[in-house]
Amino acid sequence: MALSFEEKKAIVADVAEVAASAHSAVAAEYNGLSAEDMTDLRAKARMSGVYLRVVKNTLARRAIDGTDFDCMKDALTGPLVLAFSQEDPGSAARVLKDFSKENDKLVIKVLSIGGQLLAASEIDRLASLPTKDQAISMLMSVMQGPITKLVRTLNEVPGKLVRTVAAVRDAKQG
Repeated sequence: MALSFEEKKAIVADVAEVAASAHSAVAAEYNGLSAEDMTDLRAKARMSGVYLRVVKNTLARRAIDGTDFDCMKDALTGPLVLAFSQEDPGSAARVLKDFSKENDKLVIKVLSIGGQLLAASEIDRLASLPTKDQAISMLMSVMQGPITKLVRTLNEVPGKLVRTVAAVRDAKQG
């Protein structure tokens, strides 16, 4: 069933809105996946905060025009599913990478982050980016280091004084 012009405009507007606020995008070829597999992929994407959509390539090119993912235009060929990371940069890559391990018919074709086009082989690097909570925890541990060292240093002064007084006391008693 063909889409009307209004439906096409709505799809382009929807994808463009998501692309404008997304951190990264991944396009994968889904040729040969069953409807059940696609439903499973959509459920996993929804749980991870990933916008997943099968869009005609011409509509996808129009939608990403003028966004950070403009660099993906030439690579959009064949039956592709687009995944946009909404919460953290690596979430779309993680979802598609994990799903492609289970289903070899899902093939990663194009990656983009921050306006930079990456090779499909870079999926591991993009998927290994920390989530927002992991990044905050890493930052907090780095910030906590100097404070911990300061507290240990300040605690050492009275401790050394107590040990010195105890040594003087032991010397006078002996």
